[in-house]
Amino acid sequence: MSNPPLTPADPGQPATSVEPATPGPAPAEQQTDFNIGEEYGTAGKSLPPVGIVAICLAVVVAIATVYALTHRAHPQSSGSIDDVAAVAMPGQKAVMVAVNVSLQNNAERQTWIKTIQVTADAGGEKHTDDAAPGVDAKSYLDSLPDLKQHALQVLTPEKRINPGEKIAGTIVVSFPVTAETFAARKSITVTITPYDEVPIILTK
Repeated sequence: MSNPPLTPADPGQPATSVEPATPGPAPAEQQTDFNIGEEYGTAGKSLPPVGIVAICLAVVVAIATVYALTHRAHPQSSGSIDDVAAVAMPGQKAVMVAVNVSLQNNAERQTWIKTIQVTADAGGEKHTDDAAPGVDAKSYLDSLPDLKQHALQVLTPEKRINPGEKIAGTIVVSFPVTAETFAARKSITVTITPYDEVPIILTK
């Protein structure tokens, strides 16, 4: 069987062709307002009210103050100044002084004295001297009988005090003032500093 002849397109009707679609402009994206100053730059956006901050700071300061007062280091030993005697040094405007003190070791371990200083507030000035070494102190006392009669065992650095022990001793010092000026002193202070402990300050 023969195929029917192909019928050409109607010449009165132009041939239609399918053209590819041209993409149109993309729809505009929705924009969001963004103010970087509000996010990061203003205290009003990042900090709580001033009143709350002030209250919190006051509480922190109060807690720190209470802690400092209750945990402040205290001397592990105590003591007192029991007697003070002074003698003018011949030919000098100075006095040799014997200070008798008592010390109590309140700690549960031994303690050793590191330094001893005596300060006299006399004649409108404060004069400080270190305790004389043992040999020198005994020599001074032997040469000044009026002073020696007030003296106990000489107390010097490196003295050991056992736990709970109470000791008494004499500290020998000298000051560049007359006997009259020293007698009219305002006060005398003994500062005894043990190793690795808070100083023991005695005043009379």
